[in-house]
Amino acid sequence: MPLSALFDGYATPDAAERASILIVDDLPEKLLVFETILADLDQHLVIARSGSEALREVLRQQFAVILMDVNMPGIDGLETARLIRGYRRSAHTPIIFVTAYADELQTAQGYSLGAVDYILSPVIPDVLRSKVRVFVDLFIMQQRLRQQALERIAIARAEAAQRAAEENTRRSIFLAQAGRELADSLDAEVAMRRLLSLLVPNFAPRALLWLRDAGHGHERVLRCDAPVAAGEPALFIEGREQMLSEVLYNATRSALEQMVPALLPGGASTTHALPTHPLSTHPLPTFAPSGLSDDEPAPRALLHRDTAAGAVLPLVAGERTLGGLLLVEPHQPPDWPTLEELAGRAAIAFENARLYGALQAEIVERRQAEAELLEASRRKDEFLAMLSHELRNPLAPIRNAIEVMRTLSDAPVDGGDDSPGSGHGNGNGIDAQDRARRLGEAVAVTDRQARHLTRLVDELLDVARISQGKIVLKSETLDLRDIVRHGLEPVQSLIEAQGQQLHLQLPDRPARVRGDAARLIQVVTNLLHNASKYTAAGGLIELTLARKAAVDAGPGAGDDFSPTPEGTFVLTVRDNGRGIAASLLPHVFDLFEQGPRGLDRNQGGLGVGLTLVQRLVQLHHGQVEARSEGPGHGSTFEVRLPVAVEETPMTSLAPVTPPASADRGAPSRAEPPAGREQGEETRDNDGPCRVMVVDDNRDAADSMAVFLELAGFETTVQLDGPCALDASAAWAPHVVLLDIGLPGLDGYEVARRLRTAPGGADTLLIALTGYGQQDDRRRAHEAGFDVHLVKPADPDAVVELIQEWRQRDGTPRHAAATTR
Repeated sequence: MPLSALFDGYATPDAAERASILIVDDLPEKLLVFETILADLDQHLVIARSGSEALREVLRQQFAVILMDVNMPGIDGLETARLIRGYRRSAHTPIIFVTAYADELQTAQGYSLGAVDYILSPVIPDVLRSKVRVFVDLFIMQQRLRQQALERIAIARAEAAQRAAEENTRRSIFLAQAGRELADSLDAEVAMRRLLSLLVPNFAPRALLWLRDAGHGHERVLRCDAPVAAGEPALFIEGREQMLSEVLYNATRSALEQMVPALLPGGASTTHALPTHPLSTHPLPTFAPSGLSDDEPAPRALLHRDTAAGAVLPLVAGERTLGGLLLVEPHQPPDWPTLEELAGRAAIAFENARLYGALQAEIVERRQAEAELLEASRRKDEFLAMLSHELRNPLAPIRNAIEVMRTLSDAPVDGGDDSPGSGHGNGNGIDAQDRARRLGEAVAVTDRQARHLTRLVDELLDVARISQGKIVLKSETLDLRDIVRHGLEPVQSLIEAQGQQLHLQLPDRPARVRGDAARLIQVVTNLLHNASKYTAAGGLIELTLARKAAVDAGPGAGDDFSPTPEGTFVLTVRDNGRGIAASLLPHVFDLFEQGPRGLDRNQGGLGVGLTLVQRLVQLHHGQVEARSEGPGHGSTFEVRLPVAVEETPMTSLAPVTPPASADRGAPSRAEPPAGREQGEETRDNDGPCRVMVVDDNRDAADSMAVFLELAGFETTVQLDGPCALDASAAWAPHVVLLDIGLPGLDGYEVARRLRTAPGGADTLLIALTGYGQQDDRRRAHEAGFDVHLVKPADPDAVVELIQEWRQRDGTPRHAAATTR
């Protein structure tokens, strides 16, 4: 029976357990014989025809037995055996010598080299097969025993790893639950109680927690004792009033004095020293254990400290020492990894609670400050709105009075000639007394309003901290091509002086937009000036204007961008200048923004030009965008403005008088003619043009009425809304100059009632007011006004406006011509 049969299940090796047998001989016929004899063993046979080949095979794999011929050319069998024994892996491999002749000396030498047997040839097949089988079975048995040993070792390691994993899982579950409980509340008091509840009685029957700063700079001490009976809650004692708490507190501090400096980066540091004990006049000592390098992590012994009172664990978050945790009589052996990790997580939770408390206090302070700033801003805005309105009030009568005086100075006295410069336009002179009276009234108006304006300026100086006003756009339908041409004029000389090339590409058809001509010209001028300034001499500047459909208005349009169904006009200013750094590009429109690398380091960054461009474009319901691929690659600025409706009349940019403005108040200059019934249609076209001035500012109303009378109009003045409605019904004015800010019945309501009165649809309603915001213009249009003028209005412009309206009306009116 083979040797392997002594072991259960080892009798017949399977294919996976086949052993390798090395046969070394220089004669092919002998190799064939050995292969034939050993084929019945069903093992892996390796053939080597020389000692060198045998050595190579031994290096490649491990053999159960080696059959080797003694007499071989080159390296003989004995030398080959000696070399095989020199390798560590094959030092104990059985070697059977096969030879036709063997004396005692050769046999002894072979056995000394580790040979296990000598077989004389010709060999007996059964004998050779049996001897080889023994060594094969031994080899397989050794492999199996080695495999079993490795398996047992692997099982032991797996069991140890499983136990460690289970322990880590238990620890992780506990720490995860503890972390959730600690992080669930940002209240330091709640977190302190939850931490002690996790420790008592699971890790110790008593524990004390001390925090240096539990909020608002106050320290906190909390002790927890295990319940006396099962099912009862733990007992919490706050403060240090009890003797036991004071003793445990002092023990905790004393231990931390020696631990904390070594735990913090850099060892002992006065910035991280614990605070002075309330009962001591000297600061607490801080030192680090000797032999601990600053770069070395703190050893585990430094993460806790055993004292007579118990084990102390510091609570350290970053470089802040938050306090300490004392476990009285901890359960043995203490689970230090869990306790230290729990202390670390608790420190983070307490630090978060402290930061949250500080943040909440800061948020409250900031909200209060923001509320105060918003209130101050609201009061400032209200003040500016009031100031702009009140400043216009005295300016209107002053300007009217100046125009009256200018007209009277040019007019002939006592029926003078009908010269073009007479100022009346009706060919009649002015009585000297009437002239003196009117000059006196004009001077009085000017004096009163000048003194009022002086008071307003004095008040303005008292609030000089208000440094920002509001821009009022004078919107009209414009041709953007004209805007571009006018905007180019101020920078043309700069571009020519730099030797730069300007390529201008404008559409053939009018580019109609709604806006303020002066402000849009300022936008174009600023963009061209910016392009020229940051483009080298001889550089290229391109300005193109194109129309895009509404769906192609451009990417990233913000809330301020309001494209119309007609689409948008895109004004592009592109240069090949210095470009804009990527870090600065998002801030190019910020006021006084200067990034770390501006557009031009020599120029010191950006000023207010681009900020003005952005604000003005946004006021026109447009959008401006800056693009650049970086320094040296130039920059592109795109302005997108909504297209105006085609039916809107377009204003030419030829020199025109700016929109007029006005004030409030004047007495009645003429009473409505008697004998006309209310509601009677009296808007005849045969007499002079009748103008009613409605303003609660008497000086403003009087001065405007006087100027209109000198211009040949018939006037009446009313000081409030109800009187104006009654006068309109009785007198049927052709034109009404109506102030909006009337007491009681405001101008909007008066305008609506005038429009619904008989003949009111044909009346020219002019809003003459100090309110000039866009919303004010919209409300005026909705109330039925034809024109919205902002005070102080130019009286000549008012006269011209009325005359143009009468000419467009198409019916004959016989008012005398007026020369201004």
